[in-house]
Amino acid sequence: MTQTQKQKQKQTQRQTQRQTQGSERPGSVPGPPRTTAVPFLLRWSVFLGAVLCWEPAARAQHSVYFPPPLRIVRHARDLWFSGPAGHLFLTSDAVGTILPSLGRMAAGFAIAAVAGIALGLAVGRSRRAYALCNPVLQFARAVPPPALVPVFVVVFDVGTPMQVASIVFSAVWPVLVNSAEGARATDPLRLEMAAVLRLTAPERLWFLILPSALPRIFAGLRLSLSLCLILMVFSELLPGSADGIGFTLTDAQTRSDLLTVWSALLLLGALGYLLNTGLLAVEKRLVGPVSSASARRTA
Repeated sequence: MTQTQKQKQKQTQRQTQRQTQGSERPGSVPGPPRTTAVPFLLRWSVFLGAVLCWEPAARAQHSVYFPPPLRIVRHARDLWFSGPAGHLFLTSDAVGTILPSLGRMAAGFAIAAVAGIALGLAVGRSRRAYALCNPVLQFARAVPPPALVPVFVVVFDVGTPMQVASIVFSAVWPVLVNSAEGARATDPLRLEMAAVLRLTAPERLWFLILPSALPRIFAGLRLSLSLCLILMVFSELLPGSADGIGFTLTDAQTRSDLLTVWSALLLLGALGYLLNTGLLAVEKRLVGPVSSASARRTA
């Protein structure tokens, strides 16, 4: 090899080293490139593509049953979100429709979450209690909510108490079962160490069992939240309802106001997406993205 070839080889090696050093930050660990933005863009591109296909098809067909998406959005805005800025742009119809539904859903979800976590941790801490209660839990969670409507009508007053009770009964089981499974999955070595350190029962619950069960608890909460939205609409379809999104759906269907029906469906989809996104943000903040993803796969 001549002297000129050796010099060219050294220059090539130096350029390669400079490019490598420039592309990596000091103290960073090399890993796979980030691809989180690609699925996000793909999801929204599919949604936008479906809307773009629906819009001209609906305008060409002039169908009463399938209005154009822009017309649905415009009607929903005029119906619920064209109020003054001091009222967060909510109209009087929105105050009488959306807020009662959200109040029932929040009450049902809160009661189901508190009861499910407390009972689930209590059952999951004891193998004997779990073995005794597991058949009852599996039986109760399999009962469909519509089958219990006659029972709720007799036990509770017609209206908000019956609606909240129907939401709580069906939404509590995912939280309870996942909390019990999370409590059972606590590392036995940590429990033995807690016994050696003479930690009290509340200290073991707060510092060991609850952090270990938290990923599974959030998996149950996400399932419960989606059930609460469904059951909120179902409870407002029952006799005795006077307001809410479900009542608006029934009333619009009776009057053959399909534009309002589509607007209510659009509102339910947006509420479900926003609530799930908010709960997922809280989950990532408290649990972490890796633990929450593995817990959702397990659930």
